[in-house]
Amino acid sequence: MNKKLGKDMDEKLIINARRPEGELGSQMIEIMNESHVKLSSWCINHLNINDNDITLDIGCGGGVNVKKFSEMTPNGKVYGLDYSKLCTEKSSQLNELAINNGKVEIIHASVSQLPFKDETFDIVTAFQSTYFWSNFNEDLKEVNRVLKPNGLIFICNGDIKKDQWGENAEKLVELLDRKMYSKEEFNSSLSEVGFSNISIFNKEGTNCTCVIASKI
Repeated sequence: MNKKLGKDMDEKLIINARRPEGELGSQMIEIMNESHVKLSSWCINHLNINDNDITLDIGCGGGVNVKKFSEMTPNGKVYGLDYSKLCTEKSSQLNELAINNGKVEIIHASVSQLPFKDETFDIVTAFQSTYFWSNFNEDLKEVNRVLKPNGLIFICNGDIKKDQWGENAEKLVELLDRKMYSKEEFNSSLSEVGFSNISIFNKEGTNCTCVIASKI
């Protein structure tokens, strides 16, 4: 892998951060698997996880966080979901052993129509994927539906660093149609949909955000 996150990245590669496809999509999945580790670890430190939790990771990408949650919940189960067929293939490869052991399932689907029964999950996570949800409030309703009472939604969002991208930062946001939400917007949407006990953490010196809320 000779591609790195930086302002010299090709636009055709960058656009694959939204829905990876083909060879460029494979490259982007590798980049995301490597570059998101620190942010994911920082976010997960804010979450209390039981070893028997049933977890759904929406926008599972290359499956790194699915693998991490599977290791953290030895008596539970983790489902990874992505609307990119390529992501589900890569995630399945990374988690092959856990899948064979019945600990993990990877599913090709959209957050807008989650293929699960009501009140299935203890935790639903979204690592750097809510930017691309087609209708934030409606999709939150779907998350709320599949969560058990008092279950948790867990959102982890990063930022596009101007010191890394310079004058290309705004162009990158526009290129990806990347929707960012303020603390006030998170509070308003989550409350409206039926979540409470909303906690929002910001990583010092960044716009990185971790959001945790429970189903009423």
